[in-house]
Amino acid sequence: MNNFIQVVTATEKKEQAEHIAKAIIDQRLAGCAQILGPITSIYHWKGKVERAEEWLCVLKTRADRFGQLEQAIKSLHPYETPEILAFPVSAGSASYLDWLTGELNEART
Repeated sequence: MNNFIQVVTATEKKEQAEHIAKAIIDQRLAGCAQILGPITSIYHWKGKVERAEEWLCVLKTRADRFGQLEQAIKSLHPYETPEILAFPVSAGSASYLDWLTGELNEART
């Protein structure tokens, strides 16, 4: 396996998640993006407990792309401190992972 990961980030609006997903896919920093929501997030922020409706963007990529992907998310994200978490993929369908590898290739014909 090529050290695949799933990276998640959450946004306030669906349109923001779609914008981030499209830009990341266009740059081939991820092969697939899924947008889930709305979800309810409850968290501490600046001394208060906050509750927000958000949209979760799940991005599939390789671990070696994380640094570039993180920078791209930060540049596109409207939050002061966006959630950017990566989770390792321990196993996956060989055909799906082959497809994902192909989508992450920078030189396309």
